Amino acid sequence: MPVAAGMRRTVHMKEQVRVGDVLMGGGAPVSIQSMANVPTKDCERVTEQINALSGAGCDIVRIAVPDEASAKAVEYIRPRVNVPLVADIHFDYRLALMCIERGIDKVRINPGNIGNEENAKAVAMAARSAGIPIRIGVNAGSLEKGILEKCGGDLPAAMIASAQRHIDILHKYDFEDIVLSLKASDVKTTIAAYRLAKETFACPLHLGVTEAGTWKAGIVKSSIGIGALLADGIGDTIRVSLTDDPVKEAEAAKLILSALGMRRTGVEVVSCPTCARCKINLIPIAQKVCEAVEGLDIACKLAVMGCVVNGPGEAKDADLGIAGGDGCAVLFKKGEIVGKIPEEQIVEVLLAELEQMKG
Repeated sequence: MPVAAGMRRTVHMKEQVRVGDVLMGGGAPVSIQSMANVPTKDCERVTEQINALSGAGCDIVRIAVPDEASAKAVEYIRPRVNVPLVADIHFDYRLALMCIERGIDKVRINPGNIGNEENAKAVAMAARSAGIPIRIGVNAGSLEKGILEKCGGDLPAAMIASAQRHIDILHKYDFEDIVLSLKASDVKTTIAAYRLAKETFACPLHLGVTEAGTWKAGIVKSSIGIGALLADGIGDTIRVSLTDDPVKEAEAAKLILSALGMRRTGVEVVSCPTCARCKINLIPIAQKVCEAVEGLDIACKLAVMGCVVNGPGEAKDADLGIAGGDGCAVLFKKGEIVGKIPEEQIVEVLLAELEQMKG
């Protein structure tokens, strides 16, 4: 894909940056991010939520900084959490300066509302002095005035132009620790913008579909948008945006990475959709197995199949699995049948086998 019209491939950009103790870009593993949704100035509650997100698999957590009280809270929060923190700044660049003074690990600014070049310069100089990166967060819905018209109504190109403008400002002041995001609520726009970004910029890319919606719709949109880009080798860190508990964002992000073979955490359960050949009550069995293995620290692929068509033949790559018969199931390991079990004991036997694998 050619570089966006009128754009040049940006040079003097770091392909890898460090956010706290997390490397981003340059071949580092794709990291998972989320954002706290309780008031940042409520120090104890936000600290508790950040640590919960860390426990759910987040590598980096962003916090909103809408006012001075929130910026001052960084000094309390930072030493009480074990993941890098990103300050999300809109409108008032001085809040970014306050957060940097208090030990924030990265700053995110929105080109559409950070103000004039002097504001961006002040943030760049402070971040460079502190040795922390800046994420330029371009959102399709809040571009600078006139930029879409200048790009002939081409929204992905306008997003690239906005990013280029602010990257040029940061480069003007010798700032190179840049992370870039180009998010839209429309999946196809998001994908197009990131593909252009990959051809235009050398910096790490933060992937996400913004305002993706509630659990079901948000998971689908994020999985398509983020997954399509990651599958093409685009993206260095991801955030699944959901109107829900942010812990669910981390869980969804882990599933996306697991589906692409980029992060193997815990037990991966594969199960068939069932059909008229199935003679066991597979749906509740599969659901019980999934619930029981959640959080188990075993790198294992577990197959729950309804009949001999789908297992053990099609599921022979699974470490462990069952294939349903008439009121029973065969137990198999690596495609080899090792036993037969009654339907009512399937979940119990599978969990016992997993416990043996742990030992």
